[in-house]
Amino acid sequence: MIKVYGIPNCDTVKKARAWLTEHGVAHEFHDFKKAGVPEARLDAWIAAVGWDKLLNRRGPTWRKLDPALQAGVVDGTSAKPVMVAHSSVIKRPVVEWAAAITVGFDADDWAARV
Repeated sequence: MIKVYGIPNCDTVKKARAWLTEHGVAHEFHDFKKAGVPEARLDAWIAAVGWDKLLNRRGPTWRKLDPALQAGVVDGTSAKPVMVAHSSVIKRPVVEWAAAITVGFDADDWAARV
């Protein structure tokens, strides 16, 4: 089963979930706001795609963080607690496919996966 992680009001997550539904792809949704960031899965995501790809430094949540906290994020180990505490700094959606983990929505890439 494909698992989609994100925030339900995120436009990219909405597009991704709609695409999966329209293409008849069964999936589960994990809401960061209601269920939190699954720390055990976060390690796998960082290992698969890299902490720097997973961390959204362009969003408003990142920009509102204390500059000292931002400056302290230099690797996966320092990024993880920030992502757990501030789930909106994680690029979305994070999708766990049968054999891969992706970040973001790319219809062409997804079509090749299903």
